[in-house]
Amino acid sequence: MPPGAAPALDVVAVGHAIVDVLAPAEDALLERLGLVKGTMALVGDGEAAAIYRAMGPGTEVSGGSAANTAVGVAALGGAAAFIGKVRDDQLGEVFAHDIRAAGVRFDTPPATAGPGTGRCLIPVTADAERTMVTCLGAAAGLSAGDVDAGLVAAAAVTYLEGYMWDPPGGIAALRAAMAAARAAGRAVALSLSDPFCVERHRAEFVELVDGGQVDLLFANEAEVVGLLEAASFDAAVAGVARLPVLAALTRGEAGSVVVRGGEVVAVPAEPVAEVVDTTGAGDLYAAGFLFGFARGREPAACARLGGAAAAEVVTHLGARPQRPLRTA
Repeated sequence: MPPGAAPALDVVAVGHAIVDVLAPAEDALLERLGLVKGTMALVGDGEAAAIYRAMGPGTEVSGGSAANTAVGVAALGGAAAFIGKVRDDQLGEVFAHDIRAAGVRFDTPPATAGPGTGRCLIPVTADAERTMVTCLGAAAGLSAGDVDAGLVAAAAVTYLEGYMWDPPGGIAALRAAMAAARAAGRAVALSLSDPFCVERHRAEFVELVDGGQVDLLFANEAEVVGLLEAASFDAAVAGVARLPVLAALTRGEAGSVVVRGGEVVAVPAEPVAEVVDTTGAGDLYAAGFLFGFARGREPAACARLGGAAAAEVVTHLGARPQRPLRTA
């Protein structure tokens, strides 16, 4: 697609293809397993199997942060695609079926050898907080060769999952996607994904944002404070204001803050009668924001749309919307 041509897609998301296993859990279980509530930890097959045995009955749903965002865009009536790697196994078939059934284009060829499809074990405590234990499996095998430059060029925004910065092949895939987006004159968005992810890759993330390689930045309060090594959220906002990026910073019940240059706008959270599970709240916020951005809405309006999408997903178990979000 030549630079400047109208985009056929709103968003193409690049990230880990994961099948989530969610189960209610007590705080004591997290302590016994040595898990830090509200964070994401990467584990191997053996540790994942042990944690799975310790969990109670669970619900299996297709997930993955960027994949959830792509599904959210589709639920809003947008055109979305996802680039991620599964294995040609049962979980891989489940993932591919679910994301396509949700209206998302998914063409990445599955791996035919090596680790199985990735899975994420998610104990959900009574306070609706989720703790993620991820075995990447085949998802870690995504490489630059899997990135369809034509697909990226067809999207108004390319959305990159920060978790992808962990496997070496993932870094190459993200850089290939960024290059394709830039060549087509499209926008690039980055999610910082997790405070521990920021700790691991802070220098690289700062380089991307400060160097103008990213147009939109998504982060929660802890992530942006960690990124800028700030003393407080307000100090982090002041730091972000000096960066060449449009930033959407989420604060849970306190809503979100949109920062672009010297303009800082606080947007309240959508009221929710009962929070059941916060899994996917940030992913769906990003979906609403990206959909609005791709359709030319002002940043504050994008943030309100993101808040409405996030409000739907926290009312039930699982990281994907259970109803169309076109009226959000």
